[in-house]
Amino acid sequence: MSQELPRALSRGDLVALVSPASWSSEEWIETSTAVLECWGLRVRCGVHADDRLGYLAGRDEDRLADLNAAIRDPEVRAVITLRGGCGSSRLLAGVDVDALAKDPKPLVGYSDITALHRLWHMAGVPSLHGAVAGEHAEIVRDILYGGTPAPVRADPTQFGAELTTGGRAVGKLFGGNLEMLARSVGVLDFDMRGHVLLLEINKLAGLGNVDRALTQLLMSGALDGVVGVALGWLTGFEDYEDRGWTILDVLRDRLGTLDVPLLAGLPFGHDSNPRVAPLNVPCTLDADDGILTLAAALR
Repeated sequence: MSQELPRALSRGDLVALVSPASWSSEEWIETSTAVLECWGLRVRCGVHADDRLGYLAGRDEDRLADLNAAIRDPEVRAVITLRGGCGSSRLLAGVDVDALAKDPKPLVGYSDITALHRLWHMAGVPSLHGAVAGEHAEIVRDILYGGTPAPVRADPTQFGAELTTGGRAVGKLFGGNLEMLARSVGVLDFDMRGHVLLLEINKLAGLGNVDRALTQLLMSGALDGVVGVALGWLTGFEDYEDRGWTILDVLRDRLGTLDVPLLAGLPFGHDSNPRVAPLNVPCTLDADDGILTLAAALR
């Protein structure tokens, strides 16, 4: 779906804080609100943003209501998720994608929020894989205010950087958490043709789970037409081995079947301070020079 870029935010604009997955502490809600207000934005918390039901931020219907209220409100110019965890996938069938396509606005979040990034991708709307608090928060602010992200350089000293091949790929960037991408197969339409695939892999997923997720994406055809792979840090896997194989063996075996340029050692990862990656925007992956160049996500 072709879509005009969302309008860049201006001081005084309203943003919505929502909890579509697991619940956050009151302290984190206050911290996120304070950061956004320091950026000159007005903040509205979802009615159910601090609800709790087991590991979920309240009932599915209430989390969905908050998300759709933010999407449908023309005054809201960005949707900020408070945390990932678990639960975003439960909402997929009810999200008002038509309203999002008519009034595009960016989504900010990562981890479990990858499920919702898929919907933004389907609507043709850019989103930000990252968080508004943490050491990279200023990058989020700059992107939301219409800035073009600085080129991201891979670290050749990072574990896993040796997976880098050579070559250059141009296309739109899309991806996120590997497990969540795989679990959306069969739930949402998945078309990655002409895209550079961004992958961040959680250490909680052992080698077998990484293998299963990549195999599902490959065998389902979800990765047909991918033109390049941008691989984040493999934090936690450094000393992990399973019957003679490491994460590097699994990734070589599975991603190697794509036969496309791969750039590893990029500072995207599954931790509390992920580097921000705008999704569904044009990018250039240069595996020879070790640089990922990204276009602006808002106009």
